[in-house]
Amino acid sequence: MSQHDPLVRLPLGTDGPLEPPADWKRLREQCPVATVELPSGDTGTLLTRYDHVKALLSDPRFSRPAAEDNSARIAPEGAGGVSTNSDMSLPVPLKGEGHLRWRRHLSKYFTAKRMTALRPGMADMAEALVDDMVKSGRPADLKAALGFPLPVYVICDLLGAPVEDRDRFSYWSDAFLNVSRYTKEETKAASTEFMAYMSDLVAAKRAQPGEDLISTLIAESRAEGEGLSDPELLGTGMGLLVAGHETTANMIGKMVAMLLADRTRWERLLADPSLVRTAVDEVLRSDANLGGFGIRRYLTEDFEVDGTVLPGGTTVFCGLSAANRDEHVFADPDEMDLTRSPNPHLTFGAGAHSCLGQSLARTELQVVLEVLLRKLPSLDLAVPVAELKQVEGLTVGGLQEVPVRW
Repeated sequence: MSQHDPLVRLPLGTDGPLEPPADWKRLREQCPVATVELPSGDTGTLLTRYDHVKALLSDPRFSRPAAEDNSARIAPEGAGGVSTNSDMSLPVPLKGEGHLRWRRHLSKYFTAKRMTALRPGMADMAEALVDDMVKSGRPADLKAALGFPLPVYVICDLLGAPVEDRDRFSYWSDAFLNVSRYTKEETKAASTEFMAYMSDLVAAKRAQPGEDLISTLIAESRAEGEGLSDPELLGTGMGLLVAGHETTANMIGKMVAMLLADRTRWERLLADPSLVRTAVDEVLRSDANLGGFGIRRYLTEDFEVDGTVLPGGTTVFCGLSAANRDEHVFADPDEMDLTRSPNPHLTFGAGAHSCLGQSLARTELQVVLEVLLRKLPSLDLAVPVAELKQVEGLTVGGLQEVPVRW
């Protein structure tokens, strides 16, 4: 790519499974407001500088594209899942007072204090999964043995969903995040199945409440008379199940791979486990594989970025990973500094639409790292970094497998 190229095609290529696209730095320096072409053939605008991305994400006027918006599609031939094409949006309010009301109902259940209370149970589960992995022998796929099952157990317990259905959740989550892995018919069928499943689960919680989040939200609605509607409960359950499963499962695998890719990082944490908290946030900042599209925002009116006026109707892609390496905000941004603090990365977004589950994600990542350092100090990658294979065909980035030995 040169500064004269009129169009940037997403997703950008990389030189390795854990490496950032070289084009990020060029875009930040030469073309921070770039026109991009998507796999669908539609075009949008890509932002790569930290200040630009944060300003747009923090602007309360704009949100993720809704069903009624004529937004740029990511996936070709309408095959995208709920997170890629607006015609399959979840029934939760995306903007305005409705969105703020929805967040108020949910946010109090995802505070750092509440996640701390869940921490011992997470640690016990992580230890059991590591023990099972060790018993099965080495090498092992850490993502399959620990990265995938732990977040699924946690989110299923939180929502009151049967963990036995985890393979179905995995398939539905992939379809939800589809770009090119499944056909249009397959993603629509998966969406229909997922919605039917969650509708049945909400109905079951109404009939026989438990101690889970869905039951609590239903009880709150009855008591206050203004809680979440059935469609909102449905969309909330689906969204949390996907976010609590796919994104965190991928992040666990990437975290371990990133820390073991240069084993001096692992040795540093073994020598000083108190660095786990800052290390987790630095991994989140340094992750070059969040996904090749960033977070979308649909402009309902004109928006000025660095002297460029983006007209209403534009779909903007906020490059979180690119912004997290902006040298104007982070010293030595391409270096992983496990002691970096403060660390105002944008991995969880910003503003009114920032990730509700960020405390949950941080807690799970910290617990996994603490357990692995304690139980498997000799952990190492079982293959060269270059042989790690990336997840393809989905909006989320990750590694297909994380082979390890000890």
